[in-house]
Amino acid sequence: MTETQAAPKPRRNMELVLLLIALVIAIGSQFLVAAALDEPVTTSYYVEGAVFATVTLAFHVVLRLRAKYADPFILPIVVTINGLGIAMIHRLDFTPSFTGVADRQLMWTVVSIAGAAALLWFLKDHRRLRQLTYISLVAAIILLFLPILPGLGMEEHGARIWVDLRFATFQPGELAKIALAIFFAGFLANNRDLILLAGKRFGRMTFPRLRDLAPMFIVWVVAIGVLVVQNDLGNALMFFGLFVAVIYVATSRVSWIAIGAVFVAVGGFLAYRLVPHVTARVEIWLNAFDQDIYDRPIGGSHQVVQGLFGLAHGGLTGTGLGSGMPNQVALANSDMIIAAMGEELGFIGLSALLLLYLLLFSRYMRAGIGTRDAFGKLLAVGLGVVLVLQVFVVVGGITRVIPLTGLATPFLAAGGSALLANWLIVALILLISHSSRRPIVVGPMTHAIGGDDAALTDQTTPQPVAAGDLASSDHQTQHDRPAQEGDTR
Repeated sequence: MTETQAAPKPRRNMELVLLLIALVIAIGSQFLVAAALDEPVTTSYYVEGAVFATVTLAFHVVLRLRAKYADPFILPIVVTINGLGIAMIHRLDFTPSFTGVADRQLMWTVVSIAGAAALLWFLKDHRRLRQLTYISLVAAIILLFLPILPGLGMEEHGARIWVDLRFATFQPGELAKIALAIFFAGFLANNRDLILLAGKRFGRMTFPRLRDLAPMFIVWVVAIGVLVVQNDLGNALMFFGLFVAVIYVATSRVSWIAIGAVFVAVGGFLAYRLVPHVTARVEIWLNAFDQDIYDRPIGGSHQVVQGLFGLAHGGLTGTGLGSGMPNQVALANSDMIIAAMGEELGFIGLSALLLLYLLLFSRYMRAGIGTRDAFGKLLAVGLGVVLVLQVFVVVGGITRVIPLTGLATPFLAAGGSALLANWLIVALILLISHSSRRPIVVGPMTHAIGGDDAALTDQTTPQPVAAGDLASSDHQTQHDRPAQEGDTR
């Protein structure tokens, strides 16, 4: 006899209501910019708003058809941030040096949402990605080192992280972070018992064996290689931080955090001593208001200082959209867009924006904790860590908490490759969330499937699992399975 667990409500109607509010905020910001700048509201405003609304509502329809039990808050939060980013980029388009970027950002938004919808439509179960664990590692390494190939890679602003496709430029490291997250999740889901049980104990800390430490060491070398060859400090920190965070969640051992901190300290010191680009960034961080450093024609602190002045000018409530001077900051629509938002929205508006990122991160983590398979848990945690690390590195650099890097603020900054990668991450998280909340059928024939399909049809009743208990969750699942025919227990 088959039992059906009480099905949770899909909550897609709630998502639709929140999505309409998000669209009002996003599209309304465009009209506020026009009003503040005394620009006529032309037909293009209505067309661009209709395009943005159409693609986001189409994505909502795909969710209703393919992942109706997915988290209802993720899409409205992302649409709000993405729409505010387009509005600020559009506001900066009235400055000659930034003209035309908003239209390109809207085009990339359409492409990114379409790509995320296609991923939702064709990838019915996120656990299929577990079969691509090592293929993902190879793909990530290839993507990371594409920019150093002669004739293909190109250098901008001191970092060689772009490839020239002739018809467009692309940053392959943005897709590499997804591939690395899949590899880390798959590797740890397959090997966490070995990492957890083996090792030597020193006092209260247990350190893994050298052979189990090898993958972490390899990732550290790759991260440092990216930093040295491409002058890309931000991605190096993000990739390594991703692995350390995921393996800590998988094993709940502080020793991995300690080992990771040592690697970061050693790598950072060597980079500061040996890589001129990193040395210059650290000098800007420590002595931004030094006149000699400020006046440097290349590698000076002018950008950082002007960003700080912009944040100060915004004060508590901001100057209002379209009423500030964010164009005084170089790359105000990409690397420094947080400074532009802070000036025109003020401390209150910028805090609200950061709270949206915090809410988005919490929904990513909630999806991971709620799902029933270890791979999904680790993948969601890894992608959540990527999000929060990017925001921290960007905001920390602009406010001089840490040295400034060239990472893009997720969903907000101008840049097609970053936008596409982050929307694909949203699709993966929504798939994981759908898997964690969909109804479960429990009966005597539920687990009579063998082979690889068993991993994809595991329908055991979920139990709440804390992040630190991840290592034991699958063992509990095995013990809770009903006895099969021939089992004499």
